[in-house]
Amino acid sequence: MIDFLAVFIFFFAVIDPIGTIPVFIAVTRGDDEQLKRRTAIRATLISASVLIFFVVAGEVILGAMDIPLAAFQIAGGIVLFLFALTMIFGNSKPEEELAVVNKGRDTAVFPLSVPSIASPGAMLAAVLLTENARYSLSEQLQTMAMMLSVLLVTLTFMLLASRIHRYLGDGGASIISRVMGLILASVATANTLAGIETYFGI
Repeated sequence: MIDFLAVFIFFFAVIDPIGTIPVFIAVTRGDDEQLKRRTAIRATLISASVLIFFVVAGEVILGAMDIPLAAFQIAGGIVLFLFALTMIFGNSKPEEELAVVNKGRDTAVFPLSVPSIASPGAMLAAVLLTENARYSLSEQLQTMAMMLSVLLVTLTFMLLASRIHRYLGDGGASIISRVMGLILASVATANTLAGIETYFGI
């Protein structure tokens, strides 16, 4: 059985539902409530489809390319760590993605679904946390359930975005995004060390 809380927190960090709120508000600015609700549901379904694809086919694709999962785990940990550093020291997630929105690319699919919700970090996490050699089918389904529960939280936050944003503001979302980045950096380091241990048989 997986550690449900740890997996939930991991996916919460890489998906960052709170950081999605300013992005959602930006891409739906001027829309009526019904259209906002439809956009939120559509973005969540697209994100879920993308992440489930990586859960199901990610390891198969790696196997077809003859890439050891340990190597992917090391590379994924490094990428996640760099991603976390940008959340901590660079533009936070909402700031970076709002910049994309402000350039006029204001569709629900981009940047809302990808990369705001189904981020590169979330895609990597979907593969790493459902490794066939380490996790049984039951554990992989439990991990997928935790991932979908975080997406459900994300959907709820988007539906309540206006109210939540009134309390947090862009600054509050930015601070929480940086805290999530710190947690993600710790997890990424652990993944890299685990990959090195497996690859070199330490």
